[in-house]
Amino acid sequence: MRHSWKVGFSFGLTSGIITTLGLMVGLHSGTHSKLVVIGGVLTIAIADAFSDALGIHISEESENKHTAKEIWESTIATFSSKFVFALTFIVPVMLFQLSTAIIVSIVWGLSLLGLFSFYIAKEQKVKSWKVIMEHLGIALVVIIITHYVGAWIAANLC
Repeated sequence: MRHSWKVGFSFGLTSGIITTLGLMVGLHSGTHSKLVVIGGVLTIAIADAFSDALGIHISEESENKHTAKEIWESTIATFSSKFVFALTFIVPVMLFQLSTAIIVSIVWGLSLLGLFSFYIAKEQKVKSWKVIMEHLGIALVVIIITHYVGAWIAANLC
């Protein structure tokens, strides 16, 4: 896979999983509303995918070592992967009760992140369990913090 596509795909996948899970868990804890969670996921899939794509675009430009084609490949790969991976989290929300959908989404997201982390570790020829645990640990911190922030907002501001 070309470097530009790999940069965009890996960033979009990781951001799509962690950002979407954090948002879903926080909104669920704060509202317990399926409509709000779906609206949040759609917002992430559109607005944050464009934002991340522009961030990668500018980051790649600032390195001053990539061609315009490579920069646009990274931009398109970031947007596409963030958009698609974020949208996959709507499926459990549509199929299950919200509490169950959140659990299914967490399992789905952590599984994807774990598999991609395994791929990265094998490619770098390092111990896969270290890379997987590091990445899943960060994702779990986000999930836990956003759960408690959502619950705090519901208890104190609503």
